[in-house]
Amino acid sequence: MATERRRIDITGLVQGVGFRPFVYRLARACGLCGWVANDARGVCLEVQGEVLQIREFAQRLTAEKPPHARIHDLTSEPIPLREESGFVIRESDDSAAPSAIVLPDLAACDDCLKELFDPDNRRYRYPFTNCTHCGPRYSIVERLPYDRANTAMKYFPLCEDCRCEYADPGDRRYHAEPNACPECGPQLQLCDRRGKTIAVRENALHQAVVAIDAGRIVALKGVGGIQLLVDASNAKAVRKLRERKQRPHKPFALLYPDIDAVHRDCDISKREELLLSAQERPIVLLSANGRSSARIAMEVAPQNPNLGAMLPCSPLHHLLMESLRRPVVATSGNLAGEPICIDNDEAVDRLGNIADLFLLHDRPILRPLDDSVLRVMDERPVMLRRARGYAPLPLQLPDLSAADDDLLAVGADLKNCVALARGNIVYPGQHIGDLENRIALETFERAIDDLADFYRLEPRALLCDLHPGYASNHWAQKKKTKRIGVQHHLAHFFSCMAEHAYRGPALGVCWDGTGYGEDGTVRGGEFLHWNDGAEVKHFASLRPFPLPGGERAVREPRRSAAGLLFESLGREAFAQEPLHNCFNNSEIKNLTRMLERNINSPRCTSVGRLFDAVATLLGLATEISFEGQAAMAVEYVAQESDTAASYPFDMEQQDGRWVIDWVPTVVALMEEGRKGTSIADRSAAFHNTLAQIVLSVALNIGEEHVFLSGGVFQNRRLTETAAALLRRNDFRVHCHSSIPPNDGGIALGQIYYARCMAACGIQVGEGSALCV
Repeated sequence: MATERRRIDITGLVQGVGFRPFVYRLARACGLCGWVANDARGVCLEVQGEVLQIREFAQRLTAEKPPHARIHDLTSEPIPLREESGFVIRESDDSAAPSAIVLPDLAACDDCLKELFDPDNRRYRYPFTNCTHCGPRYSIVERLPYDRANTAMKYFPLCEDCRCEYADPGDRRYHAEPNACPECGPQLQLCDRRGKTIAVRENALHQAVVAIDAGRIVALKGVGGIQLLVDASNAKAVRKLRERKQRPHKPFALLYPDIDAVHRDCDISKREELLLSAQERPIVLLSANGRSSARIAMEVAPQNPNLGAMLPCSPLHHLLMESLRRPVVATSGNLAGEPICIDNDEAVDRLGNIADLFLLHDRPILRPLDDSVLRVMDERPVMLRRARGYAPLPLQLPDLSAADDDLLAVGADLKNCVALARGNIVYPGQHIGDLENRIALETFERAIDDLADFYRLEPRALLCDLHPGYASNHWAQKKKTKRIGVQHHLAHFFSCMAEHAYRGPALGVCWDGTGYGEDGTVRGGEFLHWNDGAEVKHFASLRPFPLPGGERAVREPRRSAAGLLFESLGREAFAQEPLHNCFNNSEIKNLTRMLERNINSPRCTSVGRLFDAVATLLGLATEISFEGQAAMAVEYVAQESDTAASYPFDMEQQDGRWVIDWVPTVVALMEEGRKGTSIADRSAAFHNTLAQIVLSVALNIGEEHVFLSGGVFQNRRLTETAAALLRRNDFRVHCHSSIPPNDGGIALGQIYYARCMAACGIQVGEGSALCV
């Protein structure tokens, strides 16, 4: 039988998932000699043996790989035979430019949970138990390759027992880089509001449980940052958290002890249950059932029919919830507008006026990773916030001939997320938040440095939003690297196409709250058409209306309603109910003057602001405390209606672009109100009207592929209604799933747009044939 030796290089998700031990065991089982090692690109190995044995090895290598491993590319070539015996795992080789994938943090596996609650196991009730199949990854890694010396665990030398596990190829902790035990690993401590330690280890956990039971607020250092915990059934405690956090209405997420407890409070589909139980452990938005009020204080999610639920994502969570046995509020440990805290001292300093106690540990968190949030819409999960459990997994773009340089995209200022690209691979960072303050900007810069350092990227260009007031735009302007502005809705459109790895002619429906147009207008109700070449045509848009007070109108939906009605009725607008009751006489006088003289009243085409205005006209909201609150009220009340009715609207061409006139819609909605039609039916009819608008534009242009993007498509009722209507008319509908439809996807879209234009020979930002 012939003997041969082969060199095999594997890229993909192959570090931090137990791939080298798997290769080691497989090679020995096949009777091969050779070696395996991590390198900067992934895993490399050499095997030597009989040809049939190597063939069996190659087949089983892909068929039996570890559960979290993903092979993107595998190359194999024959090399000269060597004098060698046995198979070994070699030290990592980090000489080449890194392209290996960093694994996200994963919740505890079943084997580790058994040990956690086994009194005879040496890791009994140890809150940092992990193995090659679970535990922290992205939150603790400093650089590639993924070795213990390159992680936050380098501060915890292995004890003899853990070292034996780490070095034993037959052990499930073989080369588990975060491996630890009570003797050598991180430890818990409970601190008061001044940072003084008052208990450690098991006693710290016990006192934290007692404090939550007593209605106190406990800050817990989790996997990706600090969480604020409070008893979800204690209305007084939840109100106290809202007051201290200055968060009057925005819903809090809930941490449940197990899936049975979630079933008691929520109606859950099989798909939602799978999402909740997956090792990514996101927050999943679920419909609360009628029984939830017996256990969940209404202050947790006021005026909201949904609950955001998650299951324990770490052994520490499991231990805490095993003692509490009921849901607790688990919200991000931050002040409004700031990123989540990750450092012990920083937590005490920033959250000392919110939390009563701090349950901390001494394992550093190297970057903030908030809890990811998903919602099932149109029978598939839709990412609303992409962070712990999902970041920084990369995406692969379609093959593009001009994709040979590195790019950095800095996204938008709201729900910021940055992304780097090398070739056709895009590395999106984690959700950062809104770039409203110094701490957020520092986190933004650290996220860029992280990705650049991981992959040793040297961007040729910086891609940013055109908005001249955005902090991300200002940051890009200060750099010496070439800066390229990408219009906001172009980025939304190409973000959705990138997620589906689609390249070809398409219609993009890009609806959101605010996007800076190339002409300086506030846009957000746009239809874009790409011809698969150098032209992206602005095909249609909403009829503009003024926003008296500018940014203030975003916080006061009644101002959007005033602008909307004034656009169609002039001064008669303020005589209409319910708008008349939303302002006093002095306010009406001032607003009329502003609108008539066009003082601080920018015109917008935003569907987000249209939702705000309709919320006021339906009597649902006049002022809000968080983004999307008014639109959510319109969506939720529509759930009570199954009407198929819709309102009229007009379309006409102006200057080569279709303009959708909402005036007939608003007139009909108000007339129905005067007739006594219920708010639920009018809200549902408004949603149906928007879906009909999408269909009308799609029929007008006749493009088969339609992409729905922008924050407005976080609305389940609208997304599902529009998608169903388009499909019934033979369109192929594409919605977001793994990338958020909101501004969290902008960076990806900026990169894909630049790549596509470059493939067409267009240098974006240097003059082109673009029509947007």
